[in-house]
Amino acid sequence: MVAGDDELLVDSIMMKRFILLWLRNILIFFFASTFTATLLWKWVPVYLTPLMIMRAVEHVAGGHLPRLHARWVSLDEMSDNAPQAVRAGEDQRFLDHNGFDATEVKKAIAEAKRGKRQRGASTISQQTAKNVFLWNGRSWLRKGLEVYFTVMIEVVWGKTRIMEVYLNVAETGDGIYGFEAVSRLHFNKGSNALTEANAALIAATLPNPRERDSAHPTPYLKKRERQIVKQMHNLLPWHKDLVAHNLIDTDGNDVKGK
Repeated sequence: MVAGDDELLVDSIMMKRFILLWLRNILIFFFASTFTATLLWKWVPVYLTPLMIMRAVEHVAGGHLPRLHARWVSLDEMSDNAPQAVRAGEDQRFLDHNGFDATEVKKAIAEAKRGKRQRGASTISQQTAKNVFLWNGRSWLRKGLEVYFTVMIEVVWGKTRIMEVYLNVAETGDGIYGFEAVSRLHFNKGSNALTEANAALIAATLPNPRERDSAHPTPYLKKRERQIVKQMHNLLPWHKDLVAHNLIDTDGNDVKGK
């Protein structure tokens, strides 16, 4: 009986060790693979994201042909109005925070307590992490992974690369991704020729780009466009702000790879 109990105890210990070893290997693989992917995408264009695939599947499931318009261009090839507009409309403290805007989070919590309509507090960094690595949806798992990947890209990519990726992969219409694609489809010009008003109008659609159409703006969307243009003027110009934050030098070169 005692011998049998000893055998059960040994088996239990061995099973626990096996499970811990298995979990350790999974964690090692997860960290290694995600770090490798993050490092790769610091330099390589992000041509396809989980959201693009998901939307294409939704089109097919709805009986339509998959729609995917995306065209990668570097940040230097875009008009400065593009990053200026998304900062003004989505994340005015983008260059100041470390990926998470505590001020906006506090405002969102306070408004929720007062029973106001729930507002988003996601930064451009968080949205980029979600777009590149994750799926749509609301769950603690997805939110936890969003935090992880946000920290990862803030450390590995830096602000200019995060902005470059965001402007290329953000959903800007039904089956449209990035400022270059929507610029050509809705304004018949490249993103290098976007005016303040054009860029602000695209930025105004970002909270719900499949409902808000920059090709056929509603009075509300035009109002948001004007508000964003005003906020663009309240911020330092994009390149001047990068210099002020010591992210580029006066010649436009990256400082310490940021």
